[in-house]
Amino acid sequence: MTLHDSILDVPGILVGQVEDANALTGVSVMIFPKGSTAGVDQRGGAPGTRETDLLYPMHLVEKIHGLVLSGGSAYGLDAASGVMKWLEEHGIGFQTGPAIVPIVPAAVIYDLGLGDPKVRPSADMGYLAASLASNIPIQSGCFGAGCGASVGKLFGTAGAMKSGVGSASVQLSGGVIVAALMVVNAFGDIVDPASQNIIAGTRTIEKGPVSLGNEAYFANTQSMMGTMIGTAILKFAGSQNTVIGVVATNANLNKVEINKVAQMSQDGLARVIRPAHTMFDGDTMFAVSTGKKIADVNTIGAFAANVVERAILNGVRSANPLGGLPSFQDLSATSTK
Repeated sequence: MTLHDSILDVPGILVGQVEDANALTGVSVMIFPKGSTAGVDQRGGAPGTRETDLLYPMHLVEKIHGLVLSGGSAYGLDAASGVMKWLEEHGIGFQTGPAIVPIVPAAVIYDLGLGDPKVRPSADMGYLAASLASNIPIQSGCFGAGCGASVGKLFGTAGAMKSGVGSASVQLSGGVIVAALMVVNAFGDIVDPASQNIIAGTRTIEKGPVSLGNEAYFANTQSMMGTMIGTAILKFAGSQNTVIGVVATNANLNKVEINKVAQMSQDGLARVIRPAHTMFDGDTMFAVSTGKKIADVNTIGAFAANVVERAILNGVRSANPLGGLPSFQDLSATSTK
């Protein structure tokens, strides 16, 4: 099987993305026509979520039918209602007897600092994204829920850099596939694990030499946090961040196992975001199982962290400069001149 380094490499998943390029917000929706066993792991201190409790093993519902990653902060949770409406119209959901109830968990990022803060993903936008969901290759960068995403916000949005949505996949033995879709909206900096260079994050200068490896260009969020200046700044830092995403596999995992995969996938986030899981972030990872392949949960979890790591890097490297913020593409273009 030829992979496209995308979450759509996992069978049983459809993805639709809609964004408002003027307001700089959007939504990324996953549809599971046959349902999917799902789990969740939430580690940041400022989450915005919907229907996550039912994903834990001790609860009744076994499968979800849609999943929403959205901008708009808590307002963006409205997008899930539109996805529910679309699923109900197509007869997809949990059979309760007199009615079908689609199960649609959701998580949001805070992107109100860019674009128009009065425009947020709505039920109509969620419905449209669901109606557009397909297995056609998805776009990375400033699309869907990544439209208004940014990283490196120690000094607020003004000193941040643009990021977006990214994806990655890997195929293991026996045809087992593990993939991720990530929306990168971190308080911290993004670090290339190969070079250990910051490739996007809090900026210290507006002008001057801009190139990869130019330490003068980046404040280095974690180092700054250990200084007196950084300590003072943290008192005024807001909860305007969150990295959210989903790991998917065609391995046959139960609710206990898929929750373990969600937990292990957070390792990938911590490898490339410094710092991660702060009180200013709402880091939330979903995990879904859509197939019948036989695989060890430990192996799936280990590679889940790997694809999360690569999907985050993809989302950052694919982003265009928007909303007055530079992006990795500015750095890479300058460094090759």
